[in-house]
Amino acid sequence: TCKPNTDDVREAPSLSIIPELLAAGAQVSVIDPEGRKEAESLLPDVVWHTDPYSAAEGTHCVVLLTEWNEFRALDLKRLSSSMQEPLFADLRNIYDEQSALKAGFTGYVGVGT
Repeated sequence: TCKPNTDDVREAPSLSIIPELLAAGAQVSVIDPEGRKEAESLLPDVVWHTDPYSAAEGTHCVVLLTEWNEFRALDLKRLSSSMQEPLFADLRNIYDEQSALKAGFTGYVGVGT
């Protein structure tokens, strides 16, 4: 797996999406196994987690912003069952709506490549 450099992190979609969510009053939990070291200073107002399941616990929506392999085989049922309101915005179209709904998500939006 390629490790991101600082320029890669600075161009990440999360750096434009997450500040907008925070400005709208959202509490944001984040996991980035590859870019955390560089991104922590760029996103100081988020809660960092080491795995997607702890990041999703008690949340209203999971937003998938990356194509890292770690996120291609998530246990969607486990993920949705720990959420307060299991909504899924898959901005990389890694999963499909039918699979997400079957796993317990009450809403799914897929966007992207």
